[in-house]
Amino acid sequence: MKTIKFNKTEYPHFQCEGNASQFAIPYAIHVCKGDGYDIGCMKKEWSFPGSIKIDLSFKDEWNATNLPKDNVDYIYSSHCLEHIDNWVETMEYWYKTLRKGGVLFLYLPEYSQEYWRPWNNKKHKHIFSPKIIKDLMTHLGYTQIFSSEKDLNNSFMIMGEK
Repeated sequence: MKTIKFNKTEYPHFQCEGNASQFAIPYAIHVCKGDGYDIGCMKKEWSFPGSIKIDLSFKDEWNATNLPKDNVDYIYSSHCLEHIDNWVETMEYWYKTLRKGGVLFLYLPEYSQEYWRPWNNKKHKHIFSPKIIKDLMTHLGYTQIFSSEKDLNNSFMIMGEK
């Protein structure tokens, strides 16, 4: 098996290849239905199927805090929130963007992967845990919040309904 090494710890090589979304999409397709966004997909071919693709690399006017329309059925985002300056304001905006009954589905790096910690990877501004995200989602008004623990990609999934 091909691996990568960081600070004397080995990780599966696929963690440095991009397209982390591939590990979450099989779960998200069960709850992300209708019209929605994939925020931070990086490449269109990596995006959630059928979504409106939002990424700074597309060089259009849309980004995580400026979306084309409100009242969408879902927001799907994989390995994006850790790059955003004010993630709390962004999560508040996303909540307002969802219609009642809409789903927020996040896939995020987990603390266990040392390289993804902001002091080791300057592209990351935050590191999260399921508890931190669940606490904010509860505060914002989400219900039916479900989260995983760390997977083999050293990431976790969390989803909730508005």
